[in-house]
Amino acid sequence: MNKGMIKLSIVTALLTGTVAMAGGDLIPEIVTPASKSITGWESKHKFFGFSQIGVGFGDGVTTNGDYKFEADRIRLGWKYFSGPLAAKVFLDFAKDGDNINGIGVPELIKDAFIAYKFDDALVLKAGVIKTPVGMGFTIPGWNLDVIKRGFDKKLAFERDFGIMISGRDIGFGNNGKVNGLEMGHERPWKGFGYDLMFAGQAGRSGAVVNANAGNGNAYMGRLMFDWGQELHAEVAYGVSKEAGGTNGAKDVNKNVISTTNVEDYKVFNAGIDSHFDRANIKAEYYDVENIRGEKGWDMTTLALTGTYYLTDTLEFAIKDISGTETRGGVDSDARNTYIGLNYYINPKNNKMDRKSRRGRNRHRVQVNYVYADVDAGFKGVGALYKDDAVLLQYQFKF
Repeated sequence: MNKGMIKLSIVTALLTGTVAMAGGDLIPEIVTPASKSITGWESKHKFFGFSQIGVGFGDGVTTNGDYKFEADRIRLGWKYFSGPLAAKVFLDFAKDGDNINGIGVPELIKDAFIAYKFDDALVLKAGVIKTPVGMGFTIPGWNLDVIKRGFDKKLAFERDFGIMISGRDIGFGNNGKVNGLEMGHERPWKGFGYDLMFAGQAGRSGAVVNANAGNGNAYMGRLMFDWGQELHAEVAYGVSKEAGGTNGAKDVNKNVISTTNVEDYKVFNAGIDSHFDRANIKAEYYDVENIRGEKGWDMTTLALTGTYYLTDTLEFAIKDISGTETRGGVDSDARNTYIGLNYYINPKNNKMDRKSRRGRNRHRVQVNYVYADVDAGFKGVGALYKDDAVLLQYQFKF
C-alpha cells in the first residue's frame, strides 16, 4: 500500500465518523490514486492538520475559577489536486457537529469545496468557503501573530455556502504559484488579485442571526494588490440580506421567524500587510452597519499589529484593536491590546519571510498579556476581553 493510499484511507475513516456525528450518511469509496488518468493529469492528495491548546488566567477569561483550559482549533483536512481540478475538506473537532449555523452544514465543517482553475486570473470555486471579507480573518488560524483574532473577527462573514470567482498574480507576469485554493495572502505575488462571492445569508458571522439556508443571500467582493514581501493591500465590501432573520421564514428548528431587525448587514474592510526582513506590520479597518439587522447598530474598528524576531526562535508581537460602537444614538469605545512572545520549537529553517511561516509554525508556544479598556455600554459581537487577561497556547501543525 503506497503513501497516497494510506493517507486516503485515514481521511476516509475520519470523514465517516465525522458525518455520522453530524447525522449524515456517507458511503466511502476507496480508490488508489493513479499516477495519470486518460487526460494525462496527475493526481495528488495532501493530508494536513493542526491543534491549538491553551489556558487563560484572569477575570477577562473566567469569573468563577482561577483559570480556563480551551482548544481554539483541533483540525484535520485534506487537499486534492488533479490538473486544473482542486478540492479541500477541512474539519474542526472543537466545533459542534449538530449546529448548522444557518448555512446548511454542521459547524465542524470549516471548508468543503471544489475548484477549477482556468487560469491564474480565473478560478471557480463552489461549496463551503472562507469568505473574502477581512484581511485578518482570511489569514490562516495557524499563522496568527497573537493568540486570538480579536473582537473584530466576527464582523467578517466567516464561512458561507456559495460560489466564488477568484484571480491572483495578475498584471506583472508570473511571480508565484497559484493553486486554486488560495484564501489569504501567504504567497508574495506581484500584481492584482480579486474575489467575488455569491452565497446564502452569512449565518456564521457574529453579526448575522436567525439565518437559514434559502432564506436570503449574501454578496461580497475583494480587490488586492501585492508587491512581493513589501506590500499587500486589500479592500473588500459585502452585504448579508436581512441580518436579523427573514421575517416570516422558518429557522433551523422549523419555527416561524418573527423579527423587526430585517436591515441588511453591510461591511467595508481595508488592510495593509508589509514584511521587512525580521519585522512585520499590519493595519486593518472595519466600518460596518446594521449589526444583526438592527438599524443604527454600527461599528468601526482599527487593528494595528507589529512583530519582530528577537532571535531565530523568539518573536515579539503586539496587536492593538480599538473600536467605536454606535447603538441607539449612543457611542461606546473599547480597546484590547495584546503584548506577547512567540517561541518557535524546532523551526524548519531560519527564514523570516511571510511564506516561510508555514514551516516555522509547526511547533509554537505563545504567551500574551491582554490589556482591556472597555466602556460599560460597549456590547460587541466577538472575542472581547472586558478585563485584563493572560493567555498561553501551544500549537502543533503538520
